[in-house]
Parts: sequence; C-alpha cells; structure tokens
Amino acid sequence: MEGEVRRQQIMEVLRRENAPLSGTKLAKHMGVSRQVIVQDIALLRASYQDILSTNRGYMLYRQPKEPERYTRVVKVKHRKEDIIRELDCIVDAGGKVVNVIVEHEIYGRLVGELVIQNRADVRKFMHKVEEYGTKPLTDLTEGVHFHTIEAQQEETLDAACMALAEEGFLLD
Repeated sequence: MEGEVRRQQIMEVLRRENAPLSGTKLAKHMGVSRQVIVQDIALLRASYQDILSTNRGYMLYRQPKEPERYTRVVKVKHRKEDIIRELDCIVDAGGKVVNVIVEHEIYGRLVGELVIQNRADVRKFMHKVEEYGTKPLTDLTEGVHFHTIEAQQEETLDAACMALAEEGFLLD
C-alpha cells in the first residue's frame, strides 16, 4: 500500500474511533510494521492533522461539542428610555441578545453586534451609549428594530418573547 493512501486510511480509521488506537492495532489493520505507523503519524502531524498520542494509542483531537443553541429574530418597538427594560426582558428569561438590526429606507439593513448575556452586560452597554453620546440605531427607525436572540432551549426564547410582549415591545 502506498504511503499517501495508507495515511488517508489512518485518518479515516481515527475519525471513526472515539477511543485511542494503539500503533500495533493500526499496524495490523494496515498490514505494516508499528514503526511505519509511527512515521506516518509524524508525517500526518507535520501536515497539521490534530492527532494526539496517549499512553493507550493515537486519537484525533476533537473540540468539545458546543451545546445546541436556538436563535430567533424578534421585531420590537420602544422608546429610547425603554432600552434597559427591553434588554432585561431577554436576559432575565435566560436569552442572549446577539445583535440589533434596523431596516433603513436609504441605507438598507444595518446590524450592530451586541452580545449581551446578563444585566451587567446591559448596564455596560448603556454606560457606553451614554459615555460616548451615541444614538441607538433605533433612532433611525422610530424605535422599530429587530434582535437576534439566542438560547440553549426553545422555551427560553418563548419566555423572552412573552416578557417582551407583556411590556408591549413585541411586534408581529
């Protein structure tokens, strides 16, 4: 078996396995010596493959799986003085405010990244708005805007929408 083909097969075997595979097992599977496997692993690593060597064998490094996230875009309207209450509705329900979006008649869609996850983030955001004398994007659209909100559960998004509706902020 040619080296390049064997190294591709080693990668395929490592991708399928969740547990470390010894060099001896890989050698038997490929029909080569353990030393050839050691050399192949070195070449694979040199080509930026994330292969870990453990005391039990080789395995691919896998990033921990991110928890599943749900997102929803909500349309809201409120006055400038209601920004804190609006953002608190979302974060108090357990949601994260990813961004603010406005549809401007001349400039089209404008997006501001927020990444607000808790009340402290809300206060920091508002402090910056006041400190820099910035006008919120919603001033361009008479208070109508959208937020992308994110949570680990769909129910959290439902709760955030319910809180926004109870405050009279949520639009259809």
